[in-house]
Amino acid sequence: MLEKHLVNELKNVSLSMFRKDFIGIFHGSLSAKVEDNVFVINKSNSIFDGLDDNDFVELYTKKDYRWNQASLDSDIHLHIYNNISEAKYICYTMPPFTTAYSLMNNKITPKDYFGSTIIGEKEVYNLGDFETWYNRAYIEIFTHMKKTDTNIMIIKGYGVYAYSRDLNDLVKKIAILENSVKLLHFSKNDENRRNFSLS
Repeated sequence: MLEKHLVNELKNVSLSMFRKDFIGIFHGSLSAKVEDNVFVINKSNSIFDGLDDNDFVELYTKKDYRWNQASLDSDIHLHIYNNISEAKYICYTMPPFTTAYSLMNNKITPKDYFGSTIIGEKEVYNLGDFETWYNRAYIEIFTHMKKTDTNIMIIKGYGVYAYSRDLNDLVKKIAILENSVKLLHFSKNDENRRNFSLS
């Protein structure tokens, strides 16, 4: 039986994240921990701008037939919940400016007030070989988060994994990160234009 309150929270947040282009038509995932061995996550092929109760599935740590309906990211979420006690909500997003910036940079250093004070400098994790990523991701993501003591992991060319105890805080931090990277992008373009006009 799905937790109605949690599902409603996830539906509302997924629409906001879709409108911000953080999650797409078929990419992204969002989950909430129900109990130590139970979490709710979107099903595979969910369209995030119009989720209803049927787009979510409740999963137990002991895998059963429901795992066949669940998001491709379910194993990653499971391992974060199992290994990081502070994780109550988890999301995988692909914010465009952050993901694009990760392709050419090894770290993100926000220069704006909110990014600097709330997010701080973040390493960009190089996932290596694309072909084997999903065979490794469920281990590498939670391991990196624990090792670096971070709840936001920026993965080169892939997107952002994040967790929090509070769903609104989770979404706020993704938004601040994306806005900070957008400001870095525009300020770099302005600097390049100035340098070009001076040459």
